[in-house]
Amino acid sequence: MEARLDFFGSAVGGKVLKYLNSANKAVADSGLPHATQELVKIRASQINGCGFCTDMHTKDAAHAGESQLRLNLVAAWREATVFTEAERAALEIAEQATRIADAAGGVTDEAWAAAAKHYDTEQLAALVSLLAVINAYNRVNVCSRTPAGSYRPGQFG
Repeated sequence: MEARLDFFGSAVGGKVLKYLNSANKAVADSGLPHATQELVKIRASQINGCGFCTDMHTKDAAHAGESQLRLNLVAAWREATVFTEAERAALEIAEQATRIADAAGGVTDEAWAAAAKHYDTEQLAALVSLLAVINAYNRVNVCSRTPAGSYRPGQFG
């Protein structure tokens, strides 16, 4: 498969990615645990069918020390026993926020309350921001058909 568009090579695309990367940096530097960030990015990318982002974030998570077992079970997190209650709450928010068009009302009060038991206001703001950013990245890569498989951890700095 070949990409339809070199988004980085486009003046407009490059500018948009610059701002998305800045937003992503703000989340990365937040108090939301790094492992949780990667799990959420992986799950949203799986739901959106973004091979490039799924490849990238599973490799980055493994490079950061995440176990292969947990990476293998992200898609089946509800049935898996390897995730903490906090991670499970974040993954639930990730699914509901990513599938926002599938359910009227978006994220349920129950899912929000479960996440609020584990994350403070700043971490919740980071989680919501992370979901906005990863869903935007997914859409860029799915629309432009960015191929998956060749990403190297740290490739984008």
